[in-house]
Amino acid sequence: MKKNIEVKGIARETLGFILEVSRSTYPNEFAGLLEAKDGIITDVLILPGTESSEINAVLKLFMMPNISAVGSVHSHPSSAIRPSKADLRLFSKTGTRHIIAGHPYGSNNWKCYDGSGNPVELPVLDVEIEDDDIL
Repeated sequence: MKKNIEVKGIARETLGFILEVSRSTYPNEFAGLLEAKDGIITDVLILPGTESSEINAVLKLFMMPNISAVGSVHSHPSSAIRPSKADLRLFSKTGTRHIIAGHPYGSNNWKCYDGSGNPVELPVLDVEIEDDDIL
């Protein structure tokens, strides 16, 4: 995993996907890893074996394919979008940008944090996402 990729923002479509998946898995947590193209977060990778409940979501990092994740994303079934101690442990292993989405998963119900759990700005960008990886 590369941790030194400069992240410029997140594609609006990707953020919409995150919020929609968070709503659809509620009251369970949702979790995944973030991938970026040209410094813009465009993809969410769901790892095989991820366990999800109303209390937490556990990513099986050993199932990660050979990709460069720039961070993680997960939802909280409550409206609290502050990182927990468990979140901070995950942040330290998975990149430099971490999104937490909170119930009710609207456009203002999320925050981005750095690897230490400090809030950081993550601009939402209107960019075209190419599906060049689909067979």
